[in-house]
Amino acid sequence: MPHIVRAFPLRGFVTDLQAFAKALAGQRSGDVARFYRHYGVERESWHLQHIDHGPWVIAVTELADPTEAAPRYADAIEAFPLWFKSQVAALTGIDPNVAPLRPPTREIFAWSNRNDATQVQPASAT
Repeated sequence: MPHIVRAFPLRGFVTDLQAFAKALAGQRSGDVARFYRHYGVERESWHLQHIDHGPWVIAVTELADPTEAAPRYADAIEAFPLWFKSQVAALTGIDPNVAPLRPPTREIFAWSNRNDATQVQPASAT
């Protein structure tokens, strides 16, 4: 299953990000389960990383078909997706309606215990 990895500068407060995550895991957990399943998400995790230029959020999503799901997500107008996307935009400055899979990343190294193989992809110049 493809992984989508995105790193966002956190433009809001860490406490706002934590409140968003708490809402998703708590009172909105039923909504988030339906939301993720609707787009073919198998798993998503968020990671907070503090660097010299401030906090960043790293999101890792296992998604069945990113090419199919991204435009549906960008175009979603139902209440929960609108609320979710507004939270992402407020916290990161990234508009999921315009760039649902952004910022773009490309995997350049992967290791798996499943096949004990290492995969290295050359980094592009761009």
